[in-house]
Amino acid sequence: MKPLRALTLIVTIPLLGLTACSDHIDEPPGTLEGAQSSEPMETLSFVTWYQYDQSNQDPDSDERVGNEYLRASIPQFNKAFEGQWNWVNVPKAFDKLPREIVAAVRSGGEVPDLVEIVSTSVVDFSVNRTMQDLRPWAEKQSWWPAMDENAVASCSAPDGALICIPIAQRPHLVYVWKDRFPEGYPDTIDEFLVEAERLKVQGYYIVTFFGSTDFDGEGLSRAIWTTISSFGGGLDDGNGNLDLDTPENIAAIEFLRLIVQEDYVPEIAFAGGFTEEEPFKDASAASFPTGLFGYRYLNPLFAPNGNEYVKGNEQDMLDALEAGDIYLSNFISAEAVIPGCGLETVGIGIPVGAANPEAAYDYVNWVFEPRQNAEWVLSIGAGIPALATTAQDSLFESAFYAQANDVIAASACKPWQGSLTRPDEAAKLIMNVVYELIKKDPTADIQASLARVEEQYNAGN
Repeated sequence: MKPLRALTLIVTIPLLGLTACSDHIDEPPGTLEGAQSSEPMETLSFVTWYQYDQSNQDPDSDERVGNEYLRASIPQFNKAFEGQWNWVNVPKAFDKLPREIVAAVRSGGEVPDLVEIVSTSVVDFSVNRTMQDLRPWAEKQSWWPAMDENAVASCSAPDGALICIPIAQRPHLVYVWKDRFPEGYPDTIDEFLVEAERLKVQGYYIVTFFGSTDFDGEGLSRAIWTTISSFGGGLDDGNGNLDLDTPENIAAIEFLRLIVQEDYVPEIAFAGGFTEEEPFKDASAASFPTGLFGYRYLNPLFAPNGNEYVKGNEQDMLDALEAGDIYLSNFISAEAVIPGCGLETVGIGIPVGAANPEAAYDYVNWVFEPRQNAEWVLSIGAGIPALATTAQDSLFESAFYAQANDVIAASACKPWQGSLTRPDEAAKLIMNVVYELIKKDPTADIQASLARVEEQYNAGN
């Protein structure tokens, strides 16, 4: 995803004869435990929905990493399950996939056997009874004890059903050009403003961020939530209600309004289409808060010291990190507040009504083979392994992952949506009002605007 793509990233019943109104089940059928029949088996299609397209061989595609992974792994899986399953992937747009799967299940239409899931959709899938409960089966698998508890929680519905099998976690953090901050990245709000003015005098911006309302409010999950949570704010009351009108949230938006009005942020931050990345790529913006997954898209890179990273792919960021020109940092925070950090989990789930759920279970176990799991995390996942054993793989021994883990340890990472049951609607409403307050009408009353949006959302509960 230019995750969402998507970094938000990065992203929560019976198994046979299901209907769109089926409830969660307690136990999957015993055939999923791997029993083999002595009768010759017919090769059946195993259909998945991923946001990636194995047929797209464009080396300049934003999603080339995921595309390449599918292109390589589909024949591997088909060989491993020759005569049993034939994996067929149907590419879906990242921002349309959740709504399409809900619509397909509710209408009783054809659904895939397995679907890529970002944790932001877990509550929505639960409310619409879109996904099967995978917990009874998952807890019996050999890999389950090594699963990160936070990843499991982010894939779990309010009733405890496991909507998705978590594979990678996508925390949000800050990419920083080292030479723009001789004394290191600021920790406090006051330090940030001092550095912002210093950089402005030098002709640079201290930060660029996803400030537009593009992609139905996708920007909320990035710098906006990072800022709100770093001021000690939140977006829900724990009971499914939007809770925007708080002193902490108002202070966070006052800060965003200030740095925009003081020209510490480039105008392109509000243009949409992911163009907010451009000032960071050429180092005219000194830092960029986004998802960990952002490393795939930030290329080519031109460092302040003249170094150029121009391979035009994800390796540019990894090379810049190894060279020390860029490093990862937590965001600033208000006094006595741990820096905020958005968190998404990406995994896979089985929709209600799947024709061949047994294939999906075989696929899950195949993906959790050690090296397969590492490669999924590095490609589809674009994050940190949810499985502790996978995190020990040599593929994760790099400056990038070492720094990412340090940032997470220093931050309070959590999903922005909390208990909100209509996250798509909430994201649009919140991002629209934030944009209005910090860019479109910087004289508008923040408290009154937040109260209005809060009331509008809660009226639909």
